[in-house]
Amino acid sequence: MPVTAREMFDALPPLSGFRAEVIEGNLIVSPVGTPEHADHAVALLVALLPVINQHGWRGRLGSVDVCIEGPLDPVEPDFVLAPADCPRWGDRELLSSGLIMVAEVVSTNSARRDREDKPPLYAAGGVPIYLLIDTIAEPPSVTVYSGIDDGVYRTTATVPVGTPLRLPAPIDFELDTSIFKA
Repeated sequence: MPVTAREMFDALPPLSGFRAEVIEGNLIVSPVGTPEHADHAVALLVALLPVINQHGWRGRLGSVDVCIEGPLDPVEPDFVLAPADCPRWGDRELLSSGLIMVAEVVSTNSARRDREDKPPLYAAGGVPIYLLIDTIAEPPSVTVYSGIDDGVYRTTATVPVGTPLRLPAPIDFELDTSIFKA
């Protein structure tokens, strides 16, 4: 019998229509997002394609688990940007410290986790850039977290949706956030 949240996660069968994550020792199962939620992740992928192709990186939409180094907690971001040779934890999870960026699209079910729990989790796991697409905020906004020092993001920039946002190196790309307008 599984005892820890990680062991329960590992024992789960595929859950069609749901995503499972372990955050702060808690197994969280939530429904996948709305079509608009998915549209925002796809728009991000399309916008980043020139940079992805230039560097030979891989962009993945909510279809890959990430193992947060340290606690070894699995999460499933809405978007993952990784080098082609990103190290793995087992067969199905990418190691967080090998990633370039993760992005979360905030939904009503995930707002607290995406806004409050995940920035420190991703920073502690060594993910260089965390992008938060928050179209349910008033006003809708996009925030980039970067500059990890001592396991904490030290640099953040938030812009209203529709305003360009610079994604820092190694991406070094000006993101047109109007792609996230409803």
